[in-house]
Amino acid sequence: MTVVMVEDLDPTSADAGVPAHYGDPMREQRTLETAVGLVDRSNRDVLAVPGDERASWLHTLTTQHLSDLSKGMGSELLVLSPHGHVEQHAYVTEDGTTAWLDTEPGAGAGLLKYLEMMRFFTRVEPRDATGEMAVLSLVGPGAADLFPELAAPETAAVPGPKFPSGAVPQHATSVYAVREYEGGLARRVPLGVDLLIPRASKAAVIEKLGVPLAGLRAYEAIRVGHKIPRLGWETDHKTIPAEAEFIAPAVHLDKGCYRGQETVARVHHLGRPPRRLVLLHLDGIATDLPPAQGTPVVQGDREVGFVGTAVQHHDLGLVALAVVKRNVDDAAELRVGESVAAVDPA
Repeated sequence: MTVVMVEDLDPTSADAGVPAHYGDPMREQRTLETAVGLVDRSNRDVLAVPGDERASWLHTLTTQHLSDLSKGMGSELLVLSPHGHVEQHAYVTEDGTTAWLDTEPGAGAGLLKYLEMMRFFTRVEPRDATGEMAVLSLVGPGAADLFPELAAPETAAVPGPKFPSGAVPQHATSVYAVREYEGGLARRVPLGVDLLIPRASKAAVIEKLGVPLAGLRAYEAIRVGHKIPRLGWETDHKTIPAEAEFIAPAVHLDKGCYRGQETVARVHHLGRPPRRLVLLHLDGIATDLPPAQGTPVVQGDREVGFVGTAVQHHDLGLVALAVVKRNVDDAAELRVGESVAAVDPA
């Protein structure tokens, strides 16, 4: 089997260390879209947070409602700056003794530093567990069939501006079912099932599952098609949660104070985030190469945003997630490098 690593295609990529594809990225995409495939995402950083007070502690430090975090529960969370900018995004998975946080490659050190800084006298012991645990993702409609006991993900509706106090249920806004699996955990998520397993048993788990392998390029194409943002790709130093559609899965709007909460509340109640996440269709005439992350989105002679992740999608063609100014009309003609771009009407 041909295995092309991410670093073989881009030595500078933050995603180095996992397969980009296995010889046929388009076939791999179709497998993830229509059946089930396994994607090695073991380049993600993993933190372990054991300790009796971990639930209440994470509740006070992050955007998510986690005071009732208990065994068998997963969710998403953000850490914000004092001004409400997104600094960290992580999935949280609870096994009854430890809350496991998995985040983007290279982001774990910053998240751990913040958690250690905020320990004070709390009974928690956060540590870097990247060397212990690895993330594998089963993606596609067939993933649920492999773990039928895991309930479908639940994500609460985002309330309208100026909602009354108590209108948001007092639990996590996204709830992902979790169970033990092969010495680790299986977590149902919107794209399928994530496995958080001991790194030493990764090869054995892949062999046991026996499903087709797909590379990270295919995974990213599916993620873009579902308009799921990624920290560091669809965010910059100015990003607030409402701009990158992190509110629904990762932000509880009525949980009390946390760092950056004032900005989140003000923007939500005014209903006017400065920028928004969109899916762009690129014409692919001048070039069929996806533009690089950070490429400007231009309207006329004015820069109105930037490209996050651009991919060649098996069904949609050349597309990109981008963050653009709120006042950019959906019908506007835009340019990304040499390509004409249009906002997806959906």
